Amino acid sequence: MTAQTAEVLRAHAEDAFAAELAALAAQDDRPRPERWRLSPWAVATYLLGGTLPDGTVITPKYVGPRRTVEVAVTTLATDRALLLLGVPGTAKTWVSEHLAAAISGDSTLLVQGTAGTPEEAVRYGWNYAQLLAHGPSRDALVPSPVMRAMAHGQIARVEELTRIPADVQDSLITILSEKTLPIPELGAEQQAVRGFNLIATANDRDRGVNELSSALRRRFNTVVLPLPGSLEEEVEIVSRRVAQLGRSLDLPQLPDGAAEIRRVVTVFRELRAGVTADGRTKVKTPSGTLSTAEAISVVTNGLALATHFGDGALRAGDVVPGVAGAVLRDPGADTVVWQEYLEGVLRERDGWKDFYRAARENAH
Repeated sequence: MTAQTAEVLRAHAEDAFAAELAALAAQDDRPRPERWRLSPWAVATYLLGGTLPDGTVITPKYVGPRRTVEVAVTTLATDRALLLLGVPGTAKTWVSEHLAAAISGDSTLLVQGTAGTPEEAVRYGWNYAQLLAHGPSRDALVPSPVMRAMAHGQIARVEELTRIPADVQDSLITILSEKTLPIPELGAEQQAVRGFNLIATANDRDRGVNELSSALRRRFNTVVLPLPGSLEEEVEIVSRRVAQLGRSLDLPQLPDGAAEIRRVVTVFRELRAGVTADGRTKVKTPSGTLSTAEAISVVTNGLALATHFGDGALRAGDVVPGVAGAVLRDPGADTVVWQEYLEGVLRERDGWKDFYRAARENAH
């Protein structure tokens, strides 16, 4: 990591993990698709982690089923685009960024989907000063990230595809089926060179979702990213990401943090599932998603509280405000859910008295 990279709040994946990517490239002797920086095997190793023959440790970027990652990587080596589908907080954006970084060495060719995303963000726009002075020309054309990826044989990314208006979504159909972007104003086209592909992410849980047309959906191979399958798996994900975020924010590694991470994840999983971990008690589910990403945010905020306003140890009182904030998205309905969970489950749970007391105090 360069000094300049160390100064930014969040480095791009290709910068933050440049040493790992370089080590993989140096020892990667497997076949690589044209313009790929790494072979599909090395890309999967970069995401899932492993130890190279020279002893270099590759840290896991994604904790989940290996086959899911292998299918995603293989898709990008074909002529099908990749759609990463999952509920909020299942690391779709994170996986998308790291795939682009490992394959193209550039994760910044990004279109962020919103209800206001215009067609120009997917296709191209114009420099109007040039356009008025000299008329339509290549110099006046402003290529989108997708168009630049096509020209250079790289991976483009479209985040939150289902938030983009349907007519703008469908501007991708010709790009993905014909691998061509027509430029009728110039009587020209941009053809995709080998190495180009596209990763889109989407979820169907949030409001403001625009369903994909069947014609567009056929252009994608859909890979569903599941929620973490076990408590241990989710604790590992949260612990790893909190440590990374803590370093970027200059927060110290605090003692006994693992115990509070486990409790935050336990609360989230039980409320998400509607039943306690032992399967004995059913609980009401709140309106929010209580995703792994939210658990990471809650623990990171707790870490900051413990560092700046606590005694140097991460305690229940540091994480409870964030947990309550994540649960109480709809103050009316979710307050009942939270109170019943506190009184019916946590009040009598061994080893949770401090968490219960902190939650009660936070409510007043």
